Amino acid sequence: MTSSAAAEDLDLEDTINEVEALNPALAAKLRASLRRRAYGLVFEHNLPEAVRLYGKAPAVGDLVNVLPPRGHFAAVAANEAWQVSAVKDDRAQLVRGAEHCEAALSDLVALTALNEPIYPGMRVLDRVERGGPDDPWQVVISAENYHALEALIYCFPGSVDCIYIDPPYNTGAHDWKYNNDFVDGSDQYRHSKWLSFMERRLKLAKKLLNPQDSVLIVTIDEKEQTRLGLLLEQLFPEGRLQIISASVNPNGTYRKSSFSRNDEYINIVYLGSAAPQPLPLGTEWQGGVKRSSREKLRWSSLIRYGTQYSSRTSTPTMFYPIFVANDLSRIVHIGEPLPLGRERSSVQDLPGCITVWPMRTDGGESRWQLSPSSLQAAIEHGYVRLDRGNTNPVTVSYLKSGMQHLVEAGEFVITGRRRDGSIIVDNSSYQPKFIPRTQWTISTHDAARYGSGLLSEILGSSRFTYPKSLYAVADTLRFFIKHKPNALIVDFFAGSGTTMHAVNLLNAEDHGHRRCILITNNEVSKSEARKMTAQGLRPGDARWEEHGIARYVTWPRIKCTINGVNYQGKALQGTYLGTELQKSEGFRANAIFLELTYESLRHIRLDRAFTAVSPLLWMQSGCRGPVIQRLERQQGFAATSYYAVLFDFSAAKRFVHVVQRTPSIKTVYVVSDDERRCAEIALRLPLVRVHRLYQSFIKTFEICAEGACA
Repeated sequence: MTSSAAAEDLDLEDTINEVEALNPALAAKLRASLRRRAYGLVFEHNLPEAVRLYGKAPAVGDLVNVLPPRGHFAAVAANEAWQVSAVKDDRAQLVRGAEHCEAALSDLVALTALNEPIYPGMRVLDRVERGGPDDPWQVVISAENYHALEALIYCFPGSVDCIYIDPPYNTGAHDWKYNNDFVDGSDQYRHSKWLSFMERRLKLAKKLLNPQDSVLIVTIDEKEQTRLGLLLEQLFPEGRLQIISASVNPNGTYRKSSFSRNDEYINIVYLGSAAPQPLPLGTEWQGGVKRSSREKLRWSSLIRYGTQYSSRTSTPTMFYPIFVANDLSRIVHIGEPLPLGRERSSVQDLPGCITVWPMRTDGGESRWQLSPSSLQAAIEHGYVRLDRGNTNPVTVSYLKSGMQHLVEAGEFVITGRRRDGSIIVDNSSYQPKFIPRTQWTISTHDAARYGSGLLSEILGSSRFTYPKSLYAVADTLRFFIKHKPNALIVDFFAGSGTTMHAVNLLNAEDHGHRRCILITNNEVSKSEARKMTAQGLRPGDARWEEHGIARYVTWPRIKCTINGVNYQGKALQGTYLGTELQKSEGFRANAIFLELTYESLRHIRLDRAFTAVSPLLWMQSGCRGPVIQRLERQQGFAATSYYAVLFDFSAAKRFVHVVQRTPSIKTVYVVSDDERRCAEIALRLPLVRVHRLYQSFIKTFEICAEGACA
């Protein structure tokens, strides 16, 4: 503990002593809390952010902000909130403490704090379908990411394989908002706000990750790297944290009175058994390590050399004769180990054979690497080779277990056999695989050429600043999901949509079915906000929303790249680097663009919000097939090939029959206030996950709200 921390504790103890005289019970609680306090990352935990709900009509009891007059640009802080006490026609009566006022409903925007329960729905904005009917859908969600993460917890608790995020770097250049206001470099609480902002979202992210095998990947620059590392260690004590330094800008970014920056940091939290997988990588990844010797099948001497265990006396059971045919066509016989004290001359040669012993070049007695039984097994597989020797008449070579594994895994293709029975392989078929070091200097990770440049080809210029290189994201993900063709990846700071672009590229390379869910708000930059405000526009107006990041950048990029065209409908040119995939061919993928909505609890309880809730049920059941619509409930239930909903219990018999005849249905929902009815369906469908609507749905978001400030 530092001296300042110790002094702080002394001050707290004095305060607790004063409290004890007035309230002993409270003093005891304070002392217990002080003992439990962890020393580590210390920051000001700012109040939860408040989110503006531009799509919600203000109602009695709502907290609201009064917007400045059209044409006036002025920040309105979340704490400048009024409560709606009455609504009449197009006017609202507002109260704040002892203050009262009146405002037009069109000048109000509803607020909700992150520690208040919300009941989300989804509205479909657009879709593109170029995959097969049974292929999973990629999902782009326009939303405040905290609330969208709560929605994903309902859909995918503990089921996500990889979360990749590129959060605001907190440069002080108005690159992110806290409580509806841009944070700049003059804000003395800038770092605390950023940590509070990140902590709340990472706590939700942790609930999504599979604790048995998953990774969290967070990229950042030097401004928040130290604090981020401490925060990750604090939130994921069961995980393993590793940091990679990656060059993303060979020309460097100017830093006044400092070295220019050309790298950033990739923070990886490994959970459970997660680990980077060896991959066939180009020479740039090798970090100067010469790997030519690993590009062909390596035969090792059967004689052991160079260690204290390489003499006959160290392991007598590994000293035995091998009888090889004179023409080296085969090993005729493997002799018994020669006990210590007996001379080699006591062993008789076999007719037509050369007797081979494990002898060093200096004439000393060594030992073999394999026991007689293991050698016999290796011979039978073709893993032992015979050659004429220099000092010994015959040299015996074999494949060590690592090389055997590569052969058996098909990394080396067997093309034939030598006369002695040993395998012949096509060395050109082998691509060495390895895990790189923690310093990445890869030319294709240049954000200017393969981030900004690529995005300009797709969307034209000036739509988004500092996008990641497509190949930097794809390469980072590749180490963790290449071996998982059905992985689920989430990015809740989606920006320009590079993560989904990368996942689509990985799927195209190996015909995988990986799913990606992107979350981004629909904010505009501060300069764009000023420009549109001067034109009399406000957030929520159609023209304003058209220029938000979700609608103007993220979704257009995904739609264009799947279709293989740019924003003008012209075919994209060239191929994706390292592949033969033509950009103009697009991707065999389905994608849907959703907007998170805020639903009334009363409407949900009365089953009047099914259309809004339905996309969440579809996501929870795997993002496959069509979304069940409200109109399909006329027969009392509705079903696709992947999930089903029972609306009317009188149709339960037919419902169960349909589900039983459709083995691909793994999830069903029962709309009922009666828990016994849901349990009855569960008994009749033992191999299917049964959810009760809307009890489980409502409970999820009430629990999320209770933990918002934890």
